[in-house]
Amino acid sequence: MNTRGPVVIRSATLTLQTALPQLGENNRLKLFSGSANPGLAHEVSRYLGLDLGPMVRKRFADGELYIQIQESIRGCDVYLLQPTCYPVNDHLVELLIMIDACRRASARQITAVLPYYGYARADRKTAGRESITAKLVANIMTNAGASRVLAMDLHSAQIQGYFDIPCDHVYGSPVLIDYIANKNLEDLVVVSPDVGGVARARAFAKKLNEAPLAIIDKRRQAHNVAEVMNVVGDVKGKTAVLVDDMIDTAGTICEGARLLKQEGARQVYACATHAVFSPPAVERLSSGVFEEVIITNTIPIEPEKRFDQLTVLSVANLLGEAIWRIHEESSVSSMFR
Repeated sequence: MNTRGPVVIRSATLTLQTALPQLGENNRLKLFSGSANPGLAHEVSRYLGLDLGPMVRKRFADGELYIQIQESIRGCDVYLLQPTCYPVNDHLVELLIMIDACRRASARQITAVLPYYGYARADRKTAGRESITAKLVANIMTNAGASRVLAMDLHSAQIQGYFDIPCDHVYGSPVLIDYIANKNLEDLVVVSPDVGGVARARAFAKKLNEAPLAIIDKRRQAHNVAEVMNVVGDVKGKTAVLVDDMIDTAGTICEGARLLKQEGARQVYACATHAVFSPPAVERLSSGVFEEVIITNTIPIEPEKRFDQLTVLSVANLLGEAIWRIHEESSVSSMFR
């Protein structure tokens, strides 16, 4: 095991300092990774100064998953890192099996660490006879045996209340804000791609020296289809930073970027925590409409989805710090003050 001294993360918006003691053989903190994002899990484990727990994962001929924890976790605080990204159903079921395996192995506490929460956009009924799937998934995780959840940038704040167990909600924005601040962009304006993201964009702008805010008014015609209407705010001659929680097919954010340029924006940047990147997102984002597309590694980016304008930032230290604070029963929210 590694021995860690004081760990300090410094950025324009976040300063953390936690003394991590030597994690010996009797340490009760255990971290395991699902198959969705092992790269991020390894980064988190390095921050914490411990090794990922050993686990057997295989798939039978009929497609069923098999998971076995290969060390004793009796009485331990177990953290299972697994974003439920594409293929969402496979990764969700894998997480549920991991939770059940840990429960049956007598873990003291099981925390599902969700860098990305799938089904988050199904958070309310917009028509009759629909499922509120975000709530259903929360119920399933709880019934499987999860003791608590650590999630990053949930699509809507109400999802935190869907869990009948403690749910710590952390944000990827400090990493994005720090990167933007260090670029020293001139005449900056932060833009929300829709009315629903105004609170997120306003908080983003406040951390960037109270940058002005603009809003794109749009009307959604169907799922993954949006019609951009107009810009509320002054963007002429400015450097616009479009801020959202995720980029899926990139239709909304690319139409917004085109509209901003029509309104006189000098440059347009895109910032988002979750890079879902469903087709044809890569083609749209790499078309030249953006100066740079800045995302985090909550979801792994395959080589074929990378393009010249793409910048990927790591949220491993944020997640690692949150895990340590939960384990030590100290404040998580104070990380963002």
